[in-house]
Amino acid sequence: MANASLMANAIRALAMDAVQQANSGHPGAPMGMADMAVALWGRHLKHNPTNPQWMDRDRFVLSNGHASMLLYALLHLTGYELPLEELKNFRKLHSKTAGHPEHGITPGVETTTGPLGQGIANAVGMALAEKLLAAEFNRDRHTLVDHHTYAFIGDGCLMEGISHEACALAGAWKLNKLVVLYDDNGISIDGKVAPWFVDNTAERFRAYQWNVIGPVNGHDVQALDAAIAKAKRNTDKPTLIICKTSIGKGSPNRQDTAKAHGEPLGASEIALTRESLGWPYGPFEIPAEVYSDWDAKAAGAQNEAEWDARMAAYAEAYPRLAADFKRRMAGELPKDFAQVAVDAAIEAHKKSETVASRKASQIALEAFTAALPELIGGSADLTGSNLTNTASTTPLRFANNGSVVLPEAPAAETTGGAAAPAIGARFHINYGVREFGMAAIMNGLALHGGYIPYGGTFLTFSDYSRNALRMAALMKQRVVHVFTHDSIGLGEDGPTHQSIEHAASLRLIPGLDVWRPADTAETAIAWAVALENRDRPSALLLSRQNLPYAPKRDLGDISRGAYVLSEPADVGLKKKPQAVLIATGSEVQLALKAQQLLAARKIAVRVVSMPSTNAFDRQSLAYKKSVLPAALPRVAVEMGVTDGWWKYGCAAVVGIDRYGESAPAPELFEYFGFTPENVADTVRAVLRR
Repeated sequence: MANASLMANAIRALAMDAVQQANSGHPGAPMGMADMAVALWGRHLKHNPTNPQWMDRDRFVLSNGHASMLLYALLHLTGYELPLEELKNFRKLHSKTAGHPEHGITPGVETTTGPLGQGIANAVGMALAEKLLAAEFNRDRHTLVDHHTYAFIGDGCLMEGISHEACALAGAWKLNKLVVLYDDNGISIDGKVAPWFVDNTAERFRAYQWNVIGPVNGHDVQALDAAIAKAKRNTDKPTLIICKTSIGKGSPNRQDTAKAHGEPLGASEIALTRESLGWPYGPFEIPAEVYSDWDAKAAGAQNEAEWDARMAAYAEAYPRLAADFKRRMAGELPKDFAQVAVDAAIEAHKKSETVASRKASQIALEAFTAALPELIGGSADLTGSNLTNTASTTPLRFANNGSVVLPEAPAAETTGGAAAPAIGARFHINYGVREFGMAAIMNGLALHGGYIPYGGTFLTFSDYSRNALRMAALMKQRVVHVFTHDSIGLGEDGPTHQSIEHAASLRLIPGLDVWRPADTAETAIAWAVALENRDRPSALLLSRQNLPYAPKRDLGDISRGAYVLSEPADVGLKKKPQAVLIATGSEVQLALKAQQLLAARKIAVRVVSMPSTNAFDRQSLAYKKSVLPAALPRVAVEMGVTDGWWKYGCAAVVGIDRYGESAPAPELFEYFGFTPENVADTVRAVLRR
């Protein structure tokens, strides 16, 4: 029989030793949650340390990521490829044990956590992915998807507003396989939380339609074990287990104080703690029997072998479904996707429609949602404005018993002759007015696997979701953000809704591709590139107002982020260019009209459409020079702040460095100088200099 006390004390010892050696970190939370970890990881968590990416593993999220040494200790002790030397290198350069857990760096870390509240939102996304995949792929006597999502959270996660957004949705979605253990220790960096955190957490979560268990003694492994077992039996609600714990458990002078939170205990206090815990071992010394009690490799291999057998039987009964499941979980697009993308762009080019780029996005999505069952869309209560729904998508709804409401497939798609859940059911999610929660939940959907999420809101509200966008970029996740109403062009709603600084701001996020397409073809290609990019998120900035199609010779260079759209010869001027106009989105039409005005004065101008500065910046120097010749002065045109354009060597920028006004869009364009005449005058002034 495993010794639960020794297992927990091993975590405490490793946490305080690693933090002490690093002279940096948070020992208190890992020491306080050690018994919670024994109950979950030692008795319930289904995982395989030798294959961290096994498809049907339980997902574990440490939302209070400052307690990272708890997770690192668990990964090391249970048998993941995280040797003791990595724990000794805690918080050191290039170690696998960063200050906060990082996905893609440390085997077994499911998501990057640190910004409080986002971890629990990621967990909601993971649990939703599990539930939808199970509804789509599981069949009678063939259960392919069947795992839980567990999360540890602290007071800080609950204080952050995103926890409200995400947890309310988890209740609405009846995510019964989501189990959250709340480390209720009553302490944060500033001390006892009671003066500023007075929420009735249990009632709050009951109001979200959660199942609430506890308070439970967070240091009683048996009670915690029973609570988790009870939570797993729930069939129609997520569960919150309130665990009353002592931060810094075992430290004679730091337990239950803020001093245990975010600083090393100190050598003398560590010695006293070892004595208090009855832990006679030296720093980073773990006895063999404790390693044996924690070792999860054999159980994990058996769990995976059993699933492999189920997968083999499933593949025999449903070969088409099995192949599609494997493809989607591997993150691979269908073999014919490249042709689908080409066809969508060519169709847009042929039709040459004058539509808002938000509508162009929906046109592209009609093709892509029909072709990609893994696409899962949504909007933060702006579906009719963002146009993120398509004919292929159905609103995500749940029955009273918690099951997913699925469209039915024809009997021919099943082996038994009876109707079954449709293969590749596409969903559109009503996230409500929850931009930040939507963005972080989409990260969880992507991290889980099996889905490529996209979600819409107004561009000005990207500020609400910005940190989740940053986390998607940090984790290199394929998530697509549809941001409509991208400029003063939205008109009468005024400066609160008119995006001025947002395009430039989003372009500064490393690893995020920002696209501001000018017409239907550019929009289709922007979507295709976003879907093909497996290791980066994308943001599509789209207009409310209609945009005319920009005639173009071919579509080949659009995906490179910038391309020569029009030369002087295209407007009847047989001269070499004297200047280059660079424009994005709705301003491309201004550049083209200005080019015509200048041509009438025998001034030759090249027009470059630059839908993605990020993609263009990755191109070769030779290509950049071919688009933007060094000898030609450049003028950029964009309805936003001008700062980001100077890096392209612009001699002038037609932009807006103040907030907008409330008025019809045509009046605003005239007032702020976004007219062909002003653009042409700016070019002439540059050439005179």
